[in-house]
Amino acid sequence: MSLTGNRFLLLPTPLPRASFVFKPPLSRIPLKRTSSSAVAGCRVLSLTQCNPIVSTRRRLVPVRAIDSDIPHPIKEYEEWDSWTAKFSGGANVPFLMLQLPQIILNAQNLLAGNNTALSAVPWLGMLTGLLGNLSLLSYFAKKREKEAAVVQTLGVISTYVVLVQLTMAGAMPVQYFVATSAVVTVGLVLNCLFYFGKLGTTVWGLWEDFITVGGLSVLPQIMWSTFVPLVPNSILPGTTAFVIAVAAVIMARTGKLSEEGVRFVGSLSGWTATLMFMWMPVSQMWTNFLNPDNIKGLSPITMVLAMMGNGLMIPRALFIRDLMWFTGSMWATLFYGYGNILCLYMLNCTSKSFFAAATIGLISWIGLALWRDATAYGHNSPFRSLKELVFGP
Repeated sequence: MSLTGNRFLLLPTPLPRASFVFKPPLSRIPLKRTSSSAVAGCRVLSLTQCNPIVSTRRRLVPVRAIDSDIPHPIKEYEEWDSWTAKFSGGANVPFLMLQLPQIILNAQNLLAGNNTALSAVPWLGMLTGLLGNLSLLSYFAKKREKEAAVVQTLGVISTYVVLVQLTMAGAMPVQYFVATSAVVTVGLVLNCLFYFGKLGTTVWGLWEDFITVGGLSVLPQIMWSTFVPLVPNSILPGTTAFVIAVAAVIMARTGKLSEEGVRFVGSLSGWTATLMFMWMPVSQMWTNFLNPDNIKGLSPITMVLAMMGNGLMIPRALFIRDLMWFTGSMWATLFYGYGNILCLYMLNCTSKSFFAAATIGLISWIGLALWRDATAYGHNSPFRSLKELVFGP
């Protein structure tokens, strides 16, 4: 049969009249878009060269298998997402091993009646670490980072156990312990309720204000106290920071700040907690500088565990582009863990093979994290990942 536009319809056998009314499923047979006249022709007569079933000028394109429909970078992304979460959760092991020997030793001294030995553990430093863990717990609970939140929760609980032992030995004042117990209990309950969606935004906002004021008050005081007696012993830094923090929170809640200012105040609790942990290696290295003989009391295994615990969280922080988390983890890995290993090696307190193994392991791990992250995001260079971390995508 001859059709318009030099088109022909070939019917091998006679068909019933109803067979000429053929409407192919549009969802499975794509129509070729050419000119407006061709489109109009397709609308009038379906059995044309625009229909791939009867056309002799087009062929069906092979359809790929379902598995091959997923681009390779997406598979890499999902796999590395899963692995980084596991690494972050695995940080619980070295961190728990850091605190467990101290807990066991304290229990042995308490049972032996040697309460004086527990006075060597600085309760103020332990309290600072606990407040830092509690602030970071709130930060990660808000971001729904389950593995990191579990790490901080175990940090709070293990440190609190040490403070209980110090209070039993009389090394920590009872009034400070009671106040700490109240804060820890309220903090753990509120974070748990918020994570599971059982807490209102008003109560959570008050808790965030509390840890913001507390963190900003404690951090400057710790920094100042590190350099005593080179500087006079004073509570002025902490008091000044407390007044500034309260004023900033009130201005943010009453709408006196811009939107950027409100976001800045909201991020202060996480950053102050991170800076607390970042200051710990600075304080340790300053102590090593003033009293080089004291470094002999450091255990190389303890420093390796600290390096491993913080290092395991680096890939996750880089993967989710969390600059604060990445900064704190990288700083603690390099300066607290590896930095003290370097000091031990320079003072002949550890073997050359131990130092070499720690160095090679650290460099390999950071290199692996950068390479796999770039692969997961489909970047040609790992420096692209670092650029996105600092400046955004």
